[in-house]
Order: sequence, then structure tokens, then C-alpha cells
Amino acid sequence: MLPTSSSVKGRSGPHTRPNSLPHYLRRIVKWQQMDIEYTFWQMLHLCTAPKVVYQHTKYHKRMIIALDMLLLLLFQYCFSTSWFFTNNYLREEAPNSHVVEQRVEWLYAFDVHCNSFFPMFLLLYVVHYFISPLLVAHGFIPVLLSNLLFMAAISYYHYLNFLGYAVLPFLDRTDFFLYPIGVFIVLSPILILCGFNPSRYFMNMYFSRLV
Repeated sequence: MLPTSSSVKGRSGPHTRPNSLPHYLRRIVKWQQMDIEYTFWQMLHLCTAPKVVYQHTKYHKRMIIALDMLLLLLFQYCFSTSWFFTNNYLREEAPNSHVVEQRVEWLYAFDVHCNSFFPMFLLLYVVHYFISPLLVAHGFIPVLLSNLLFMAAISYYHYLNFLGYAVLPFLDRTDFFLYPIGVFIVLSPILILCGFNPSRYFMNMYFSRLV
């Protein structure tokens, strides 16, 4: 799921160019080149020990591209915003003109987004589905649980996003990706006190579109 450290270094030169999209789309059907076991290992540790995943990436020898998983997320989430922001505002200035300029590649940003979204998907799509009868009920407890679930899912997404960019040595102030967590921590008690139930809100919005 994650690119290796060697692949990140290899991509950082000013003359490197990402391969064409059709090339990567063709790789989706080549199952023999995919390390399925390592991919599931990453999925498990993204939920239990996310730091281990990114530390292990530095020493993992093979390059694994996650275009075979959650491809539609490209159109659902604006992860390219993180890619644009890191390249334009978080890169350390080169001390002299002889240092090769390093940039975050689009595919690396896509990998970070996919890894960050996976636990969020489990919480808001899988766990949420099974306990939705409780979450959409009336009362304080459903409001509390619904807000806590959404806060945990969104906060964990941004935390994993932070870990993904923090391992790149040429980026500075990557703690910027942790700021949204503070916003949600402050916002959630306000929403709870106001009685706002995000589960019921999105459920009603979904059914209103079906009618």
C-alpha cells in the first residue's frame, strides 16, 4: 500500500515524471505482482499501530502501489489538496542551489490518503452500519455516540495523514495536519450540547434524495 523509502528518493529529482495513468491502470489486473499479504499487514497495523507502518516503510525493499484499492476515492475526496499544500508551503528551503529540489509526488499523496481513509472507512461505513439503529434514535446517548464516532474517525484520518508526510525529511511543519483534530475536539462538545446528530442528519439527507 505504501511506497518504499527508496522509491520516494528516486522520485524526488527535478527531472522525474510520473508514469502515465493507463500504465498504472493496467497494473490493477496483474495480481501476481501484488504483495497481498503485506497489504493486509498494513491494514491491520494502520488500525492498531500506525507508526509501525510508516517506520517499516523505510526498510521495505519493494515498491507497492495501491492503485488496486479504493481507486474511486480519487473522485470522492480532495486529497490532492494535501499534495498541493505540502509542495508549496511545507517544503524546506534548499540551503544552496546545488541541492536537488525534492517534491512530494502525486502518487505518494494518493497512497497516504488511501492508508488514512481505510480506518475511517471501517468506522463510518462498517461499524456505523451495524450500530446505526442506536445512533439514529432520539435522545442524548445517540447524539453523544454519533458525534464521538465521527470525531474519532475524522481525527484518526488526519493523524494518519500527519504520519504519512512526517516521514519525509524534506518537509517541515507537518504538524499542520494535526490542526483539524483540535478543531473537531472543540466542535464536537458544541454539537453534542446543541443536540446535533450527524448520523441522523446524513441518514435523512440520504433518504430525502431517494424520494
